Amino acid sequence: MRAVHGLDSWKAVQALVWGLLAVLLAWPLSGIVRASLLAPGGVGLGNFIEVFSQPRHLRAIGNTLLVGAGGMAGAMLLGGALALLVVRVRLRGRAAIQTLAVLALVSPPFIGAYAWIVMFGANGVVRRGLMEWGITLPPIYGAGGVMLVFSFKFFPNVFLIVSAALAQVNRSLEEAAEGLGLSPVQRFWRITLPMITPAMSAAALLAFVLSIADFGTPQLIGRGFEVLATQAFQLYAADLGENPGLASALSLVLVALSMLLVVAQRRLLRRDVFHGNTLKARPPLRLRGWRNAAAHAAAYTIVGIGMAPSLVVLVFSFRATRGPVFQPGFGLASYERVFHAVTAPVWNTLLYALSATVGIVALGTLIGYLVTRRRSLATAVLDGVLMVPYVVPGVVMGIGFVAAFNTPPLALTGTGAVIVLAIFIRRLPYAARAAATALRQVSPSLEDAAISLGLSPARAFWRVTARLILPGILAGGMMSFVTAMNELSSSLVLYVSGTITMPVRIYVAVVNGDYGVAAALASILLAMTAIAVYAAFRLSDRRQSSLFH
Repeated sequence: MRAVHGLDSWKAVQALVWGLLAVLLAWPLSGIVRASLLAPGGVGLGNFIEVFSQPRHLRAIGNTLLVGAGGMAGAMLLGGALALLVVRVRLRGRAAIQTLAVLALVSPPFIGAYAWIVMFGANGVVRRGLMEWGITLPPIYGAGGVMLVFSFKFFPNVFLIVSAALAQVNRSLEEAAEGLGLSPVQRFWRITLPMITPAMSAAALLAFVLSIADFGTPQLIGRGFEVLATQAFQLYAADLGENPGLASALSLVLVALSMLLVVAQRRLLRRDVFHGNTLKARPPLRLRGWRNAAAHAAAYTIVGIGMAPSLVVLVFSFRATRGPVFQPGFGLASYERVFHAVTAPVWNTLLYALSATVGIVALGTLIGYLVTRRRSLATAVLDGVLMVPYVVPGVVMGIGFVAAFNTPPLALTGTGAVIVLAIFIRRLPYAARAAATALRQVSPSLEDAAISLGLSPARAFWRVTARLILPGILAGGMMSFVTAMNELSSSLVLYVSGTITMPVRIYVAVVNGDYGVAAALASILLAMTAIAVYAAFRLSDRRQSSLFH
């Protein structure tokens, strides 16, 4: 089948993709724009004037920029140091360090915040233990705690990007500098650092965007420290059914900040001034004595603290409880409560994630083909538009979906379908990027040969190309499934009692102080995530996220 009713089949696919983006992305976001212009006094810019004139909202904007900068700085310090150690130093257990870093990257949302509360909250176990030794630390709540959690939450993003850039630095240039008498420190500052600056800049911007878009961590640890994401959610919840205009205006300010930064990120990613040459890659440096011990200690400390929240949650899920209160000793009471009374969120999470992933993989594969093999102005624009659902905060997307799908003909609010659609559009970039990366490794000549033998372009794609890129497609699907299971912020806006998911139920349990159930549910979610990540690794030799390339 070479055409569909006289229309090239790939043009029909492109039309379908643009139609879905119009319904699931443009329409919800336009609804937020419309709502932001509606104020009690009529249509106008009153909500935006209030945002930029009220001290509370101005503080939220300043706080957002503060935690963004702090989270970025911490993530760059930790991720950059770990990348330098892993790539440039011969470390024992290098593969384990990389795996732990990736597992820290895909850990369920706000579990880190919950675990840090368990360790360093007002009654945190580590904080109490230190007090017995005469060391008094303030509780983790507030701006400092939020930035600390962001640093350990987002350093894996920096690690993946910077380590990939370091691995591609041509050894010949550094050898030439060494021949000219430059010391190792001088070679790093004058040769290596300028060559990886684009990657480092991109990593920094990504960490900043993720920090300002995060909802769960400031909500749990902030304790009165408001940022744009939490303030938009609180205003939306308070104004539900009345006037969500102010929440929409705050959401648009957050979207504008995110989009400005992601545009800068994309521009920096294209300014790739270093050139890879795997034949001339620098071999890892073998350290000895205290330097070797210090390098190993630093690398394992970073990934160890990054994984500590997950381990703390796992341990506390087996603590003995009486109702919501922890008791001395260990037991399975929390898991019994989950399996007897909290099973619906588990099944909802699996159903919604699987449903969304099927659509994500199917459409993402087609989009990946369009942007790599059917290059045009339209597909170039499509490639850029695909970054929008990735960087638009989930709270904002959830508010947009409520505004768009709350009335006929698509009155989906309150159903599981609206959560599936929100997950679908937010995670679509994962599969599209994975498919595009896999396609760049397959020569178009194979598909051309199949077409020359009489197959239509569509059949040639499915019979030849799709089979060759199947591992990449499945790996992208697995990562989409992982992030779909862990979706919190948009689901928190869209759920009702019958459609509650595991991340939302964990959030509710933490807010209500029911830490045993929260730990048990979080451990189940972590196990499901680890299985999916392992499957993705087995299906793909590439252990880096293709979203950043």
